[in-house]
Amino acid sequence: MAASTPLAAQTVAITGGTVVIGDGSAPIQGGTVVIRNGRVVAAGSGVAVPAGAQTVDATGKWVTPGIVAGFTRLGIIEVDGVAATNDASGAQTPWSAAIDIVPAVNPRATPIAINRAGGVTRAIVAPAAEATIFAGQGAVIDTGADMDAVTRRQAFQFVEFGETGRSEGGGSRPALFLQFRAALDAAQRYARNPAAYDGDSKDSILPRADAAALAPVVSGEQRLLVHVERASDILNVLALKREFPGLKLVLVGASEGWTVAPQIVAAGVPVIASALNDLPSSFETLAATQSNIGRMRAAGVEVSIGTIDDDDPRMAIRSPQYAGNLVALTRLPGATGLDWNQAFAAISSGPAEAIGLGGEIGSLRPGRRGDVVLWSGDPLELSSAAEAVWIDGVAQPMETRQTKLRDRYATPTEGALPKAYER
Repeated sequence: MAASTPLAAQTVAITGGTVVIGDGSAPIQGGTVVIRNGRVVAAGSGVAVPAGAQTVDATGKWVTPGIVAGFTRLGIIEVDGVAATNDASGAQTPWSAAIDIVPAVNPRATPIAINRAGGVTRAIVAPAAEATIFAGQGAVIDTGADMDAVTRRQAFQFVEFGETGRSEGGGSRPALFLQFRAALDAAQRYARNPAAYDGDSKDSILPRADAAALAPVVSGEQRLLVHVERASDILNVLALKREFPGLKLVLVGASEGWTVAPQIVAAGVPVIASALNDLPSSFETLAATQSNIGRMRAAGVEVSIGTIDDDDPRMAIRSPQYAGNLVALTRLPGATGLDWNQAFAAISSGPAEAIGLGGEIGSLRPGRRGDVVLWSGDPLELSSAAEAVWIDGVAQPMETRQTKLRDRYATPTEGALPKAYER
């Protein structure tokens, strides 16, 4: 039972390790982290261990906040090619913006346990667009071994621009921008007078439910995550803030963001970027470079790491590797990466701040949720592994389907194998 069921939250003191706060500050040698009632009480040097606390010796190890996966489809897709397990999008529904991804989240999806065992404790989960540029409302979830996964539902609206958007939004970029503007205009009309809004007319640009879902986006109560890669598309998206000043934009992907970084900074828009887009895989990523995130960060952009279209239902677990790659870039002539502190923040407090949850998750500042990972070594090195994980102060099982298979077949004995293995 201990291997499959999380323990109850209790007061925990993790002592003697290299403590990373996750806010961009430098690691603290010989630090202590205290969690009580599911929250971080203190983290750093000279922290007293409360009487009666469960003590974990982290000497020679690293202690960090849990990884916050910047953009994923974690928990809503099990097997991409099996339609019954893929709930990211719906092509046969009359609704788009009103879709709430939460009913699709499966806490027992195989990738959740795998990512938890890799140090990922929270994830930004987005639906996918199909037949329209509006994908629907995404959520922030935890990866805990229980059935209560949702941290914040309807945390943002997700919309596709660029090449994917033009395909789903009428076949051209002018058509998709017209669709977007018309939809926000309809949402404004709905917000002014819900009773008078006729969303059932065949001439209506938006069904009533979609207009209601977009009203908080126009007013700025709900963030709008926009997938956009090309520099000109980025500028066009930023220009929308002049027409709809209430928009709280977050750019996702942004492969050519470094070429228009000053404009992104001036607009005050955060970016959740792909860290490994280093080749022009499409016409909208001709200026792709692995220095993209480093150059945006150097220009003052608030940038963090996401995994959109990068095996995003499963591979948030690669986030520390991507952050480590950006550290390694600082050693290459002509390349621009991140220093270690910036790189870890890009997979912890950075995504949390971008989604408006910096006061809850992503760091070991007092009052944040008790999401803590104990690592065998530097978490940005491939040789290091997560050895223990706490989510909301609850110790989590580290067992996954892969570890079960490993243990079953590492030293097989006669009679313990399936029939197919007996030949």
